[in-house]
Amino acid sequence: MINVSHLTKQYGPRSAIQDLSFEIHPGEIVGFLGPNGAGKSTTMKILTGFMPATSGSATVAGYEVFKNPIELKRNIGYLPETPPVYLDMVVRDYVEFAAKLHDVPKSKLKTAVDLALEKTSLTDVGKRIIGNLSKGYRQRVGLAQALVHNPKVLILDEPTVGLDPKQIIEIRELIKSLAGDHTVILSSHILPEVTATCQRIIVISKGKIVAQDTLDQISARLRKGLIYNMTIKNPSSDAAQSIQSISGVKSASLAGNKLIIELTQSGMDSRDQIVAAAVGKGLGVLEFSSEKVNLEDIFLQLTTEEKIS
Repeated sequence: MINVSHLTKQYGPRSAIQDLSFEIHPGEIVGFLGPNGAGKSTTMKILTGFMPATSGSATVAGYEVFKNPIELKRNIGYLPETPPVYLDMVVRDYVEFAAKLHDVPKSKLKTAVDLALEKTSLTDVGKRIIGNLSKGYRQRVGLAQALVHNPKVLILDEPTVGLDPKQIIEIRELIKSLAGDHTVILSSHILPEVTATCQRIIVISKGKIVAQDTLDQISARLRKGLIYNMTIKNPSSDAAQSIQSISGVKSASLAGNKLIIELTQSGMDSRDQIVAAAVGKGLGVLEFSSEKVNLEDIFLQLTTEEKIS
């Protein structure tokens, strides 16, 4: 649904982004992460046809960004970091205006506007002037205009800026509900939000992609293995040794009633054998789960180290 190949943007001698290549599949929600100045907003502006690239190519919703800009804009919804709203317009009138810009047929106009307002919880303020709304509600209006034409692709730049905790949860759930029907790429500085919302992440630093994968897989490559915790009822002195002998287990250690097990990349297929061995040993397995990934640690490590494969 989104295919980027060797995308570069130069501002004189300075490169905002360098040789970016990535692919986002239909129905995916992908987080685009990076420190300030990394090139996230530049990339999003290029993908929406807002600005040209210096070199490279990009295809979004089946259209080449630089060759089919009009068709592209009919099939994407874009929410920039600062919502593109007219403060002197009424909420409903503005969303209807956005729908017309996207060529929503007149016969479907009212239904489309109603649905966009409902999804973004703006129905009750539909007759209010945008300039009289709080920053959080203006953000919702910006999201409504991105959704109103039911686009194949949503490109959201910091979609929860200015929202209170309750509103953040509501918008997060809305974005998650779009998976499958829409392809979503969003940037955010709120790392727990990305963890809760996105199926995969792309991390960019100094204009270059330093990692792209699921959180678990990126974490595994950084740690050179996959960490699992097994809580057991009957710990024994040789519990770790019995697990250590299984193919695919890199290491196993016992801490109280918890076995800490590190798997190799190929060891993912050994998880059922690990549980079966623990049950057969009479350890009394209470829980077996992967170690929770700390996105903050991953983010800091990726943006201060060299690119990982």
